[in-house]
Amino acid sequence: MTAPAPGSRRWLLIVPTALLVLAGFGYPVATIVVRSVTQPEPGLQNFSWLLHDATALEVLGRTLVVAAVATLITLVLGYPYAYLMTVSGPALRGLLMLAVLMPFWTSLMVRVFAWVIILQDHGVLNTVLDALGLGRTQLLGTTTGVLIGMCQILMPFMVLPLFNAMRSIDRRLVQAGMICGAPPWKAFWRIFVPLSLPGVFAGSLMVFILSLGFYITPAVLGSPRQELLPNALYTQISELLNWGRGGALAVALLLTAGVLLAVTAWVSKRVTGKSAQVTGGLEL
Repeated sequence: MTAPAPGSRRWLLIVPTALLVLAGFGYPVATIVVRSVTQPEPGLQNFSWLLHDATALEVLGRTLVVAAVATLITLVLGYPYAYLMTVSGPALRGLLMLAVLMPFWTSLMVRVFAWVIILQDHGVLNTVLDALGLGRTQLLGTTTGVLIGMCQILMPFMVLPLFNAMRSIDRRLVQAGMICGAPPWKAFWRIFVPLSLPGVFAGSLMVFILSLGFYITPAVLGSPRQELLPNALYTQISELLNWGRGGALAVALLLTAGVLLAVTAWVSKRVTGKSAQVTGGLEL
């Protein structure tokens, strides 16, 4: 009797993972999609509501704007931080990496409520602003407060892909540009920045998609008058028991993330000639 080839059953290794994905992601998503077109009655009335209701469109637009602003802020702050990590010595690089990873060791709820203490009217930040003569400002219960909390939580997801891309860049290329007569800033802008774009695309994609699904931070730091799409989804399903409209909101969120993923992959290939790479080697 001939023994099976060593590699003939390797595909069985993915069965546990595939079953877990189907049970934990595929089935819930399929259930939401089905309910979005069947409740309270079969049809597309829930999506019609989403496209014609002014409040729903405002929530969707606000969610996209907040996600875009959070992505831009984390990119502007994270790019120089990641660059500093690549040019620092081992000791300083270790401390900088520790600062990036430390938020993962702290509960999300603890961090969010810490921001409540910092941002409240008589909190640490307003006390410092008042001491500097800038006056107190309302941050808690505003979109600005939500952005501050989101950016702090999402910063590692921007810094790590940037660092992963930057550390693989040959610095001799920048030196060659300077030898050819380019000023340091121009050599950096024309050589180093384009080579770091895969990290920029990967980090921006991760931050934007994660921003779309934020619920706890807007619920605690924001206001019901300025709710984001996940909060509106929770209201429709848990408080109003309207699974149809909640499903339509969930499908809109899922489609937005999918379209963004496809567009980012296309732009990345057109600009850099290869797919954006997330930390760990995963290509998008």
